[in-house]
Formats: sequence, C-alpha cells, structure tokens
Amino acid sequence: MSTILPTLRQLRFLVCLADQGSFSRAAEAAFVTQPTLSAGIKELESALGAILVERGARGATLTPAGEAAVERARVVLTEAEDLVHATRAAGEPLSGAFRLGVIPTIAPFLLPKILPALRMQFPKLELFLREDLTHRLLDAVKERRLDVALIALPYEDAGVETMSLMEDEFLFAAHPDHPLARHDKLKTSMLANEPLLLLEDGHCLRDHALSICAATPGGPSAEVSRSDFAATSLHTLVQMVKSGLGATLLPRLAIDAGLTDHLGLAVRPFDPPVAGRAIGLAWRKGSARAEEARQLAEAIKRALSA
Repeated sequence: MSTILPTLRQLRFLVCLADQGSFSRAAEAAFVTQPTLSAGIKELESALGAILVERGARGATLTPAGEAAVERARVVLTEAEDLVHATRAAGEPLSGAFRLGVIPTIAPFLLPKILPALRMQFPKLELFLREDLTHRLLDAVKERRLDVALIALPYEDAGVETMSLMEDEFLFAAHPDHPLARHDKLKTSMLANEPLLLLEDGHCLRDHALSICAATPGGPSAEVSRSDFAATSLHTLVQMVKSGLGATLLPRLAIDAGLTDHLGLAVRPFDPPVAGRAIGLAWRKGSARAEEARQLAEAIKRALSA
C-alpha cells in the first residue's frame, strides 16, 4: 500500500495558519480563499493521520502534532526553495528574489551607492530588503528567512560565513564650541575624560566604539558612554551632538554619505586613524546560495571602489 505524501501547497497552508493564527488571515497570506485553505488543511490531516489544528471561535490553535508538523514543514519548504535557487543559480546566478538584511547604521549610507550598480549588473535580480539589528538579522539568515545580511564585523557566529567588504574608521564629532574642536587631528588619549554619546544597547556600532576605546592605550575606558542619553539612530545621535549634549564617535561611511552635512559640527580624524569596524556580508553555512552570496559580495566591493 503506497503512502500518501503531503504536498508543498498543503505544508505552506499549515505554516501560514501557524504564523497567522486564524483561517481568514492565513488564507489572505497564502493568496487563496478560506474554504480552499481549510480543505487543504483537512487533506493534510488525512494524509498524516493526525489532527493538526483545533478550530475555535477565537481562531486556530495547533495541537502538539500540529506544532511538530509545522517545524518539519518549514524545513521541507526551505529545502524546496533551496532546490529552486540552486538550480536557477546554476543557469543564471543572482536572478529572481534575493532577501538581503542590513543593519541600521549601514543601510541609509551604503545602499544608495550599491543598489544602482547591482541593478545594472544583475537586471533580473529582485532584492527584498529588511533593516534590523545584527542578532535578529543573523537569526533570520540561519532560519533561512534571509539569504544574506550586511553587518559590521567582527561578529562571531558558528552558523554563518562572512566576507569583508570594506574598512570603516571612526571620526570624532562635536559642537564647534567643544574644546577638542580646535585641533585638526586628535589622539585617542585626548578622550580620556570625555563622556561620549553613543547609540543605545543592542547596536553593534556602540559595542565597536566601546571596544576601541577600551583597547586603545591611553584612551578612555569602556565606561565612556553617558548613561543619561542614548540614541536609536545615527541621525538622532548627531542632532544630540548639535544641541551641545556631548561628543560622539561616528563611522566615516556615514559622514562621507552626508550624515553631518549642513549641521555645523566639528568632525575630526584621529592620528593614527582609529579602525572602527569592517563591513561585511554574512550568509548561512551550507546555504545553497553561498556562491551567489560570494558573487554579490564581490559586486558590492566593485561598486564601493568605483
């Protein structure tokens, strides 16, 4: 007697139902009618020989068997997607949908420079962008919800591979009346007693700034940040500096992209230059799109050097 296997369509219906929590929202997410989705779930339950969903007035709740099935269904669906991507890449790399994550301290400054170049080089590439913090982006990469992520390096994670694209140094920024603004170049030791405004916890740029300060001989300690103020974005941070609330360290990438233009801030380099971070591309180890990720990284490097 042959076993009736579930279809990918039925598995997709189940995952949509798990994600949405109701048949109506799941049907909308799956682009089908509610009766079609309900019938597909019943067919799946019949094929698997188990009740997967408890139907109630408040929505749909997965049974223990349903939760186990959803976990495996996600794996099957992503493996099927990998099959499609790998086959397509063998014939025409970097075509079709490609999901790219970018951290907030990179996205507004790097994307305007590289996206036009990528569109010209890969006209059939459809980039879907997501901006988020590093740890959430890498979780999405490992869970196959993103193909690659533009992040700041170094970042240790056994589940991903990375390729460095460029180095990004730190510059000092302050109100023109700040005592250090009269210098053309600074030594890191000049910041020894200077509390800095930084991004809030969770942003890797904050961690990189603190690690640089702590590792620089004669420089400030890791307790240099002001605890009474914290910004959620670099745009907010420079407005705080403009208001005279304090000084900060900014990545050259953002300054070169115009972050401090027309704000009247004093922006000074360090001598020797302070290496702030590297910017790189990360993808899941073993990904079927690993070679495409490497090709994308090389294309971004060419766009940055143009």
